[in-house]
Amino acid sequence: MTTMTEASARFREFKMPDVGEGLTEAEILKWYVQPGDTVTDGQVVCEVETAKAAVELPIPFDGVVHELCFAEGTTVDVGQVIIAVDVAPGSGDAAAQAAPAPAAAEPEPAAEPEAPKGRQPVLVGYGVAESSTKRRARKGAERPAAAAAAIQGELNGRGPAVPESRPLAKPPVRKLAKDLGIDLATVVPTGEGGIITREDVHAAAMPAPAQAPVPAPVPATVPEPAVTATVPAAVPGARETRIPVKGVRKAIAQAMVGSAFTAPHVTEFVTVDVTRTMKLVAELKDDKDMAGVRVNPLLIIAKALLVAIKRNPEINAAWDEANQEIVQKHYVNLGIAAATPRGLIVPNIKDAQDKTLPQLAAALGELVATARDGRTSPAAMAGGTVTITNVGVFGVDTGTPILNPGESAILAVGAIKLQPWVHKGKVKPRQVTTLALSFDHRLIDGELGSKVLADVAAILEQPKRLITWA
Repeated sequence: MTTMTEASARFREFKMPDVGEGLTEAEILKWYVQPGDTVTDGQVVCEVETAKAAVELPIPFDGVVHELCFAEGTTVDVGQVIIAVDVAPGSGDAAAQAAPAPAAAEPEPAAEPEAPKGRQPVLVGYGVAESSTKRRARKGAERPAAAAAAIQGELNGRGPAVPESRPLAKPPVRKLAKDLGIDLATVVPTGEGGIITREDVHAAAMPAPAQAPVPAPVPATVPEPAVTATVPAAVPGARETRIPVKGVRKAIAQAMVGSAFTAPHVTEFVTVDVTRTMKLVAELKDDKDMAGVRVNPLLIIAKALLVAIKRNPEINAAWDEANQEIVQKHYVNLGIAAATPRGLIVPNIKDAQDKTLPQLAAALGELVATARDGRTSPAAMAGGTVTITNVGVFGVDTGTPILNPGESAILAVGAIKLQPWVHKGKVKPRQVTTLALSFDHRLIDGELGSKVLADVAAILEQPKRLITWA
C-alpha cells in the first residue's frame, strides 16, 4: 500500500511563477506537453502571456507529466499550480498514488512547528508568499529551511532565495493595486503599523522614475497582421462581438488612463523638409560600415532625438509625485513603440546615448525583430525615459501621442511624402514629414519642449548637424 508521504514525494507541482515586474497573473497561451510526456529539467512546457510580454516557462525538474491543471486560454494567478509531474515513474500506478485510499487510523506523532517558507523558488522568479497567519516556527528551525531554500534556488539557476515579507494591506487596497497594475512590494506605506493605504497606491500609480513603462497609445514601427488568436469569431448575424480585456490590452488601457489623467500633456507640431535625410539614408545603405544592419529614416530620427536631448538634457527627466521631486536622468533608454499581434509594446534601447550609428542600427533591428516574434522580455520594456512612435509606416501624417507613465516625452513621426515646398526661393517637390512632440507640462515648459522639437527638425533638414552638434 502506498502511503500519503510516498505519494506526495512522488508527485511534484510547478506553480505559476512571477515572471518579472511584480505581475500577479498570466494567461496560458499554449501547452507544449501533454499528460504522459517525459520532461527534463529546463524544458519549456508552456507559453504564457502577462500584461507585458509572452514568456516561455521551463520546468525545474525531470519526470513524466501527470496532469495539466489549466486549459489553454485560462488566466492563472501567480502561485497557483499549473502542472503536476510524476518524478518517480515506474513506481506503481500513478493515479492510485495521486489519490490513495484512506489508511487505517494510527496515532500520529506530535507535529513540530514548520519553518517559515517565504516565497518558494522556481526557475523563473518566485511564487507568491505563504500566508502570514501560519504559526511562527522556532528560531532554530529557520536556518535549515533558509539553507534548503538557498540550495534549491542555486540548483534552479536563480541564486540563493531571499525570504520576503508580504506587504500589509487590506483586501480593497490589494484589489485597487491589482486593477492599477501596482506591485504592493514597491509601495511605500504611510498607514499606522506599516499598512499600505489607498492613497499610497494612488501615489505609486503616478509617474515615477522606478516605474516600468507600458505600451504607448499610438501604434508604430512594426506593422503586423491583425490579431487572430485571442479575438472570438463573430457569430453570423450578430450585431456585436465582445472581446475580453486582458493581457497586453488591459495593461495598455490602465496605463493610458493613468497617464492621460495624471500628466498634463502638451503636444507641439512641426513640418520639415527631410530630403537631405533621405539622401543620407540612401548613402548609408551602401556604406561598408553599415553592412549587415538595417538603415532607414527611423535610425536617423532616433539619432537626431538623442542629439536634441544632449543639447537640452532637462527634457530627459521624470516627475516623482511621492517625493515631490523632478528626477533628471543622465542616461537615455530610448523606447520604440511597436505594434505586434498581441498588442502595442514599447521596448527600449538601454543607454542609447552612448551608441554609435552602427550600434544604434543593430539595436533597433534586434528590438524590432524580437517584438515581431513576440519574445520581448519585461526587462526590455522597463526603465524607458523617452519614446518614438512611428505612425508614418501606416501612411498617417501625424498624431497626438500619450506619454508612457514615468516618461517625460514621446515623439510621433508622420509619413514622409513628396510635397510642393519652397526651396531656395522656388517651389519644388521635396520629401516632407510632420513631427509631433508630446511632453509632461509639469516638468517641461513650452520653451524647452519647443527647443527639443526644433532641434530634431533642424537635424533632419540638415543631417550634417549630427556631426556639428554631437
